[in-house]
Amino acid sequence: MTSPTAAALARLPHVIAAEIGAGAAQVQAAIALLDEGSTVPFIARYRKEATGGLDDTQLRTLAERLVYLREMEARRAAILGSITEQGKMTDALAQTLAKATTKAELEDIYLPFKPKRRTKAMIARENGLEPLLDAILADRSAVPEALAAGVLSAAVPEVKAALEGARDILAERLSEDAALLGRMRAWLQREALVTAKVIPRKEAEGAKFSDYFAHSEAWSTIPSHRALALLRASKEGIVSLDIGPEPETGK
Repeated sequence: MTSPTAAALARLPHVIAAEIGAGAAQVQAAIALLDEGSTVPFIARYRKEATGGLDDTQLRTLAERLVYLREMEARRAAILGSITEQGKMTDALAQTLAKATTKAELEDIYLPFKPKRRTKAMIARENGLEPLLDAILADRSAVPEALAAGVLSAAVPEVKAALEGARDILAERLSEDAALLGRMRAWLQREALVTAKVIPRKEAEGAKFSDYFAHSEAWSTIPSHRALALLRASKEGIVSLDIGPEPETGK
């Protein structure tokens, strides 16, 4: 894996400092102690002078964000290396990757360039069906069947097969559109419900999670401690967990 750049890592104390309401020097001191093997409780209790008085809550957030951001920078560097090796890197793409602030956003951007198995969309492109999709999207008043009839070939002898191939290409385009994925994720965070249901015959085994046997609440307002408890219950096979819009409203 390509290593994250020194410049990116040097920015991390400033990023974390802004998030926890502290100074960059305080954060840098805490990072040094953590890297030496000190624990958060130890630093909070015995190294207040070194960190400028960072409290336990600030230090826990700092430690969690440090791991996340270091992993994100390593992933950013790996993605940059992969796309560059493919010969597909551009200045605009490099800037877009540099501006990504979450792992999810990085992966969304990388998705079109990520090596993958041969898909239906790839086969449809090989069969010359991408121009059909472009023509349909360019003229929404046109009759798709009529456009499809003009691209039939030995590989695609039927109108139905041509339209299915165009749909496969469209589905892949949408699934690899980083901006669209970001908007959908933000919409879900605003509108979706987190719903948990106990798995049949798991009631006794999962008694400690009984509060979540039939639980539903908005993703936008769920407290972090409850979200973690739901994830643990799901991981232990006690509840099934679903995140999605309200079925009755279609939101």
